[in-house]
Amino acid sequence: MSSAESHQEQLSQSDPSPSPNSCSSFELLDMDAGSLYEPVSPYWFYCKIIDSKETWIPFNSEDSQQLEEAYGSGKDCNGRVVPTDGGRYDVHLGERMRYAVYWDELASEVRRCTWFYKGDKDNKYVPYSESFSQVLEETYMLAVTLDEWKKKLESPNREIIILHNPKLMVHYQPVAGSDEWGSTPTEQGRPRTVKRGVENISVDIHCGEPLQIDHLVFVVHGIGPACDLRFRSIVQCVNDFRSVSLNLLQTHFKKAQENQQIGRVEFLPVNWHSPLHSTGVDVDLQRITLPSINRLRHFTNDTILDVFFYNSPTYCQTIVDTVASEMNRIYTLFLQRNPDFKGGVSIAGHSLGSLILFDILTNQKESLGDMDSEKDAPNIVMDEGDTLTLEEGLKKLQLSEFFNIFEKEKVDKEALALCTDRDLQEMGIPLGPRKKILNYFRTRKNSTGINRPTLQPASGVTISDIPKESGFCSKTDATGNGDYLDVGIGQVSVKYPRLIYKPEIFFAFGSPIGMFLTVRGLKRIDPNYKFPTCKGFFNIYHPFDPVAYRIEPMVVPGVEFEPMLIPHHKGRKRMHLELREGLTRMSMDLKNNLLGSLRMAWKSFTRAPYPALQASETTEETEAESESSSEKLSDVNTEETPVAVKEEVPPINVGMLNGGQRIDYVLQEKPIESFNEYLFALQSHLCYWESEDTVLLVLKEIYQTQGIFLDQPLQ
Repeated sequence: MSSAESHQEQLSQSDPSPSPNSCSSFELLDMDAGSLYEPVSPYWFYCKIIDSKETWIPFNSEDSQQLEEAYGSGKDCNGRVVPTDGGRYDVHLGERMRYAVYWDELASEVRRCTWFYKGDKDNKYVPYSESFSQVLEETYMLAVTLDEWKKKLESPNREIIILHNPKLMVHYQPVAGSDEWGSTPTEQGRPRTVKRGVENISVDIHCGEPLQIDHLVFVVHGIGPACDLRFRSIVQCVNDFRSVSLNLLQTHFKKAQENQQIGRVEFLPVNWHSPLHSTGVDVDLQRITLPSINRLRHFTNDTILDVFFYNSPTYCQTIVDTVASEMNRIYTLFLQRNPDFKGGVSIAGHSLGSLILFDILTNQKESLGDMDSEKDAPNIVMDEGDTLTLEEGLKKLQLSEFFNIFEKEKVDKEALALCTDRDLQEMGIPLGPRKKILNYFRTRKNSTGINRPTLQPASGVTISDIPKESGFCSKTDATGNGDYLDVGIGQVSVKYPRLIYKPEIFFAFGSPIGMFLTVRGLKRIDPNYKFPTCKGFFNIYHPFDPVAYRIEPMVVPGVEFEPMLIPHHKGRKRMHLELREGLTRMSMDLKNNLLGSLRMAWKSFTRAPYPALQASETTEETEAESESSSEKLSDVNTEETPVAVKEEVPPINVGMLNGGQRIDYVLQEKPIESFNEYLFALQSHLCYWESEDTVLLVLKEIYQTQGIFLDQPLQ
């Protein structure tokens, strides 16, 4: 390098002008006669497989600078680990590999890039390998220093690269079969552009993320491995959600960012589909799946059956264990990697994922002491006076002859309390004794508080947890006999794990929670009920989402009212919604004016035409006119100011599930979606990941808990 520079100095002293024989006149354009060589600035990229094709993506500017500093620190790169992408990935410099921290993902190659060539099928640039880039750089340095161009190089793949001048460098691919007879590759095939330095290629380089993390949100997916119409995973969809949040923080929380009051919100995905389908159930399903319409049946087994898995006691336990353990594991790992984190934690679920989180939250305990006492306590809570053993109880019922049957089946008193009529019948117990046994335990439960370890409704609240009069778990049997105390009606019996943190807010996107609670037999949610460990609950949905259901009508069943309309992230309502409301108001005005005119005509037609009553007619006419004018005025006022009237309506009490605030929030449909709601139904269920309105509502509610508000309130 030093010899080349000294040689350049000698050339510049002897003959500062370039040799006319070294390159043609068009090659001398845009070149300074005394141009000096400047080393290329490297930039770091990583390779990702997108649509079965390798795509090289640049790190953000801060991560690339951090990687370059670690590379040039002079220390051994082997074993050197650099966190990137907000701490979600680690780059092992020695291996040149990038690994995901919080979830399972194939490792991706990392490269220190200086030279690029344009790909075949698209306009994206592909970096050369680090070793060949170094060869290109050395050749380029000599060409600039000696002012000798038209340098020809051969790549390891026997492809030809020609450096015509600093502005024109091309890459030729050899034609297939050109070397069969030993001939050397030539400049055949379509030439591809070669560029030096990342600043000369068209690529989007993002700024780094704020280092400060204010809040952590776990996101749980719904059915199937794909979360949107592009069949992307939960990791990719959450990446979009996070990117939208970073953009909205810059536009809607600009003052707080300038004052360094906020950093960012971290969203981390939680995957339960892969562990569920790695249990071997797919192999069992494949054995019984019909061979016809193979793709449709595979899609059904891999996606739609997740709903049935969640209603199975065996696989429901696997799902809730996976979700809770994953969130606990990621939370612990996150604290280890971010020891200065002081923010709160929230959770969000899409589709079936929201139901899973709902069930987990309703089965949490308020404190560690509650959990410890739960572990020490027996499953059946009996009154102090109920100390009879199973043998003594059967003797009291004059059913001692059946004790041996129960002993053979290893059924103790607790297990017998769980038995249904069918269980006893299968054990060979006659009808009469069966009725005596079931009536005994039912009577004991009602009178002395025996709490059979019920098959807990996935609403998470057993009948004994809520007072009978509260109505939270009001069930009716098939005959309509009021509260149905036998809870063995199909709810899944699982042991819900405990979360090691208390979520602040629970966000449900496109959630079927209301439908599942209704199907489970729940008619009403007690207005006083709230999650044991979570203060907030927002049910967010698109108006055309076929999977979404409301929650508030279950809290206030006797009142009809609209959900809260989520404002557009740019303020106001969408234009087509305002136009629709305007047309509705105008039609109401026309209707009221027409009715007012007809009323006036009818009164004038029915007026008595007697001269003796002329004076009174004048009085009546004045009163009628004043009455009609007042009616018209009131009608106009009513119709012209609907918003003011709505604001005067007292707020609806929707219970404590969201701390007294509204629960149901509906997005505004796009203008194109309003043309055919059936056509956009599926898309509506998958729209939340890139919805600015959804993300802004999440950010607004999270930062409100910290006393930070939007720059300008949305209307």
